[in-house]
Amino acid sequence: MSDVDWDALVLVGRIARPHGRHGEVIVDLETDFPDIRFRAGAEFYMRPSGSIERATITTVRFHRGRPIIGLDGINAINDAERLAQTELRVPTEALASLNEGVYYRHDLVGCQVTTIGGTTVGVVRRVEAGPGPSRLVVRSAEGDDIEVPFAADICVRVDPPARSIVIDPPEGLLDLNRK
Repeated sequence: MSDVDWDALVLVGRIARPHGRHGEVIVDLETDFPDIRFRAGAEFYMRPSGSIERATITTVRFHRGRPIIGLDGINAINDAERLAQTELRVPTEALASLNEGVYYRHDLVGCQVTTIGGTTVGVVRRVEAGPGPSRLVVRSAEGDDIEVPFAADICVRVDPPARSIVIDPPEGLLDLNRK
């Protein structure tokens, strides 16, 4: 599928491993909308062997919060084994609209982070979820990572189209969260 730009697609899941003997796979989620995204008939793009392929879900059930899916043309454990760690991606236009002030992770990655005083902190490398607010992992000019809580009282201006996030961190936060 040479007409598909892999880097323009959005990651929504990663195949963890095969499940059973009939080609089903367990998916590690990279989406907040698993029930919408993972349903029979849903289509994804994947690149298990270097070339981009289209994949269609034939069956789905959830176990412990993760989807176990069957894919069209994958009917045996040997077929499924080659898919381990394969990313499942969709075009951005296939994403659900979000409310104001809510962002997709891919919208934040690559944003320049500065303090309210104008000091450059770095560029968002990734967004991590966990207990409490998500964290922006920001790569500083020195090459280390700084974790910044993605909370409204700290991230005071978020402008993904301008690739900019302005933060007002409590004193000492950036040094404390430097890795």
